[in-house]
Amino acid sequence: MLTFGPLMAERDYYDILGVARNASDDEIKKAFRRLAMKYHPDRNPGDKAAEERFKAVKEAYEVLSDPQKRAAYDQFGRAGVAGAGAGGFGGGGGPNFSDIFGDVFEEIFGMGGGRGGGARVRRGADLQYNLEITLEEAVRGTEVKIRVPRLDRCEHCGGAGAEPGSRPQTCPTCNGLGRVRLQQGFFSIQQTCPRCQGQGRIIADPCRRCGGTGRTRQHHTLAVRIPAGVDNGDRIRLAGEGEAGENNGPPGDLYVQIRVKPHPLFTRDGADLHCTVPISIGVAALGGEVEVPTLAGRLTLKIPPETQSGKTFRIRGKGVRPVRGGPPGDLLCTVQVETPVNLNEEQKALLRRFEESLKTNGRDHTPRQGGWLESVKKFFEDMRF
Repeated sequence: MLTFGPLMAERDYYDILGVARNASDDEIKKAFRRLAMKYHPDRNPGDKAAEERFKAVKEAYEVLSDPQKRAAYDQFGRAGVAGAGAGGFGGGGGPNFSDIFGDVFEEIFGMGGGRGGGARVRRGADLQYNLEITLEEAVRGTEVKIRVPRLDRCEHCGGAGAEPGSRPQTCPTCNGLGRVRLQQGFFSIQQTCPRCQGQGRIIADPCRRCGGTGRTRQHHTLAVRIPAGVDNGDRIRLAGEGEAGENNGPPGDLYVQIRVKPHPLFTRDGADLHCTVPISIGVAALGGEVEVPTLAGRLTLKIPPETQSGKTFRIRGKGVRPVRGGPPGDLLCTVQVETPVNLNEEQKALLRRFEESLKTNGRDHTPRQGGWLESVKKFFEDMRF
């Protein structure tokens, strides 16, 4: 990806266009067209940075597309072409910007096929498929098959839109341009050709399968490889698996949008996994061991004595390895002290005696409760109820 900094004027022309110093004229032209279309002011209204980038791209192409200017630039740098405007070197007339920018404007505004008299060629639309997978599949990676409806090139007419044995004719109204020019006094206005609807051609005998569109709707089964570590919201691009383009234009792409189903045990936060582990009052007070799940199997977690509810224990390396590389995350286990339920009379009596025994040493056994009670007392004193 090209980056443009504040010292754009001092950047190397080859670097600006993103081509090698031994790039061919065709490679330079293609790079210019791509960048000019991306940063053209009409595509970026009000964006001063894009406007400056467009100017820099245009300046770089003006030099590198002219053999004499390019030779001078290669030998002397910008000093070799300083002050050499259009025709500054004599001879070699430099780039044909009317031709180049015609191509760019056609791609920007969808007015393809202007000079050649052919039908307008358009890239096919991109598609999105929402794929729901489990957390285990997201962490370990998998391969799934999906069925995608899309517009494909009509096999009967080969995408031409005309019944086999016939062929489309150039529109006589616009001569294949797909647009007509209306002159009103000093003003000239271009609009879509009303006869061919901007196609630049007329199909007298439309294909019986596609109705002259050159495309039919089909269902395709595709195998999608889900890399290990993908997360909710990630997208996987399948190049060329979108809809077919108009008039045999290139196909679009298919984007598989990942949605990870909620898990009954784990929640994910980047590379880390979180889970809640319930423990009894006895284990919390006296300490012990509990078995906790991980995506790689079971392990034993040691609970130290006097563990409070909400305490989180970190188990290193038992999280998720990120899809873009790096070490795996951790598993964070938060313990939740569970209050016993469905007690019988004997158990209730034991708890009452246990509760009474705690009062012997006062707040030594419940430090948080003691601090909370002090805060409540101070609150009421300050409010003066």
